[in-house]
Amino acid sequence: MSGIYLARTNQKLNFARIHLEALKEAQSSTGWSKHALIESYNESVLFHLASAYDSFLREIAELYRIDTETFVGYRALIQQFEASGFEGAELNELAQLERDDTCWLHKMLAAYEACWHGTDKRSAVTETSSVSEIHVVQVNPDHAEDGQIIIEYERWLDEMRTLIERLRTGMQEW
Repeated sequence: MSGIYLARTNQKLNFARIHLEALKEAQSSTGWSKHALIESYNESVLFHLASAYDSFLREIAELYRIDTETFVGYRALIQQFEASGFEGAELNELAQLERDDTCWLHKMLAAYEACWHGTDKRSAVTETSSVSEIHVVQVNPDHAEDGQIIIEYERWLDEMRTLIERLRTGMQEW
C-alpha cells in the first residue's frame, strides 16, 4: 500500500482532532468572537472529516490500481471497480454506511454538505438528521446544542478511525 493517500488520510484525521480541540476551547471562551469561532471550527471539523473520507476512498482505489484522480465519491469509485472487474468488500460496506440515513457516515456527509448552503430557518432535529447538520445550516443559531455537536463530532471521528483501521487491516491481507 502506497503511503501517499494513507498519510493524507491520517493527516486529515489528525487535523479533525486538532480542530475539535479548538472547538472545545472556543466553547469555553468568553470573547466577543466566541460564536464566530464556534461556527468556524464546526465547519472545519466537518471539512477535515469529509476530506479524510475522500482520501481513504483514494487509498482503496490506489490499492486496486484504479486511477485516483478520475472519480469523486464512492459511487464513481464503485463504477470504476465494476468497469475493472473488481469486487471490493470495503466499498460495499462504505456504500451501506453512506446510504443508511440513520448511520453516522451518512449524517456526517450531510452535515458537511450543509456547509455549502445557508438558511435563516430553524429546523428540527429528526432521526435522519444530525445536530451538527441543523446547526451548520443556520446562519445565527442560538448555540444551545453546541455540547451535543461536540459529542457527535467526537463519535464521528472515533467511528471513522475505527472503520479505517479495520478496513486497512483487511486490505493489507489482500
